Amino acid sequence: MSTDALSDVLRAMRLTGAVYFRFDLSDPWVAETPAARLVAPAVMPEAEHVIEFHVVAKGSCWGHAVGEAPRRLEAGDVIVFPQGDPHVLSSAPGMRAEPDWSIFQPSNGALPFVHEAGGGGANTTQFICGFLGCDLRPFNPLLAGLPRTIHLSSRRGGDGGWLDPFIDTVIRETAHKRAGGQNVLSRMAELMFVEVVRRYLEEMPPEQQGWLAGLRDRAIGRALAVLHARPAHPWTLDELAKESGLSRSALAERFAQLVGLPPMQYLAQWRIQLAASMISTGTMAMSAVAAEVGYESEAAFNRAFKRLVGLAPGAWRRTRNLPTTPPRQAAEKTTLM
Repeated sequence: MSTDALSDVLRAMRLTGAVYFRFDLSDPWVAETPAARLVAPAVMPEAEHVIEFHVVAKGSCWGHAVGEAPRRLEAGDVIVFPQGDPHVLSSAPGMRAEPDWSIFQPSNGALPFVHEAGGGGANTTQFICGFLGCDLRPFNPLLAGLPRTIHLSSRRGGDGGWLDPFIDTVIRETAHKRAGGQNVLSRMAELMFVEVVRRYLEEMPPEQQGWLAGLRDRAIGRALAVLHARPAHPWTLDELAKESGLSRSALAERFAQLVGLPPMQYLAQWRIQLAASMISTGTMAMSAVAAEVGYESEAAFNRAFKRLVGLAPGAWRRTRNLPTTPPRQAAEKTTLM
């Protein structure tokens, strides 16, 4: 097992990037997108959760989750809505519009789907809209700790990491639609999200709480690392406290404050997440899965799994292997702007 807890959780999320739209717009314009759960049946029907992001390729605009203050976006900026909130992009702050559901109608054309709109003004903006699917269940501590909006600005300077080549590649692939471009765009979306999370982790304010704040904390980060490195080990709070360099009480208090769960409860949920991934993607016997994640008996594992997930492990495997086909009405009702 890896000692890189962030990589562990990212793997468990099963990120899948798929659908892209390109918008070429002239002032004045406004694009309002409903909650991702309403869009998902049309764009990524098999995803448990959909994260939407936008890359400003040319020009500038304003963007925000509904209920938040507008943010100025320039060419090269990326704005991500991890929680799937309804949001607005517009040529000026304060603009609103009814979502245009027709944009997300099924299409047989090659990605990205291109849309031209606006008022015909001299100022033009181009942005790329992408969708990234991931798993929410049974336990996704990273997503739960992310804010409604993450805005990474091209004007902050420094090392852009994967973001600079991501933006260049997305713009190039969406413009030329080369063979294999859909696969390139899908993989780049996954890399983009990883880099966004890393940059967010580096720039988080000191008072931030959540799983990423725990990962950044020296002692709690060490505790998370050893739990992820040896999830099947019969950890005790005393042993974990020694590993983290804190007293038993200090570890329990600080871990719960930052991560949101007591250490042993976190371990129990992470074990079930690991087990769920093994069950969903492989053919291991349940007894082997149980042993792999630290349960002495299959019966104890079955009880713990059902308590957290709501289904027995075998039922979970059957539901994960069944193809999901969205109802026709849902597919016909969903789209953007």
